[in-house]
Amino acid sequence: MLTIRLSQVGKKNKKMFRLIVSEKTKDPFGDFLEILGSYNPHSKDLQVKADRVKHWIENGAELSPTVNNLLIEKKLITGKKVTSSSISKVRGEKMNKKQEETKKAAADKAAKEAAAKEAELAAPAPEVVEETTEKAEETTENVAA
Repeated sequence: MLTIRLSQVGKKNKKMFRLIVSEKTKDPFGDFLEILGSYNPHSKDLQVKADRVKHWIENGAELSPTVNNLLIEKKLITGKKVTSSSISKVRGEKMNKKQEETKKAAADKAAKEAAAKEAELAAPAPEVVEETTEKAEETTENVAA
């Protein structure tokens, strides 16, 4: 399986990339079949041999997500952009699960508190009211006598 992807070249803090065609399982720093162009991420300059890219795509080469997005931006190919990082998807799913769990816990806690308040309001203590009225009557009788 052939892929068209970026291979890093340049210095540590001044990275440049080559657009290469290589086997999917091969190291991008190792052997490659052809250099199709270069990309400078600092100036966003993409130089591509468009006819060679189209040739390799027609012969079954796949594009890496980053290369796919770059070529779509330069309008060399048509299609939709794809998410290039699978790590962010996994982290995002984990974060979403944690957020859902905390929301459920908060909703459960709020429901319990609401039920407790309703129970307090639904059962007023009439006995306490009666006792106070009885005591009031007794005190008025004692005062009157």
